[in-house]
Amino acid sequence: MDRRSFFKAVTDKVGNSVVREVDNHVNKCASHWIRPPYAVPELDFLLACTRCGKCIEACPHQVIFNLPARLGTRAMGTPAMDLLNKGCHLCEDWPCVDVCEPGALKLPEKTRDGTPELPVMARAEIDTEICLPHSGPECGACEASCPVAGALRWEMCKPYIDPELCTGCGLCREVCIVEPSAVTIRSLP
Repeated sequence: MDRRSFFKAVTDKVGNSVVREVDNHVNKCASHWIRPPYAVPELDFLLACTRCGKCIEACPHQVIFNLPARLGTRAMGTPAMDLLNKGCHLCEDWPCVDVCEPGALKLPEKTRDGTPELPVMARAEIDTEICLPHSGPECGACEASCPVAGALRWEMCKPYIDPELCTGCGLCREVCIVEPSAVTIRSLP
């Protein structure tokens, strides 16, 4: 290996290492919030998002909001979803994605039926310790809330979330009548 090849190899290795470290740090910080549907990976999102607010204005259900300044300049003003209080309705025409000109939100390739694959935004789980049907009394408040076929299923009058099908939209959490909600929403790892 000549000198030029050696320095190029070292520079590439160091550069890749730095990018991996930055990516890990950014992803760790982002584990505290949930990005809108079809958000590109966090580092790419931060580089692409212009903080224009168009996705927030386009959301007909007011689920998207700006992250506050206390989270630091990297995240400040970027959009996140309030899935602890509201649910994403998985709008058919994806207005929040449609208005994102810089591509921080980007629809994937369409499937055979002409629609994009649904985004996975978060992880939803039912806390069986506080869910009413799991402890005896009937409820059913969340029964018709799920827009994804098979993601919320009922077995012996008790609800279960299929993690393979669930998008983490939070609609089941929004309609849950238990305080605190029996449905927990967590950001993706």
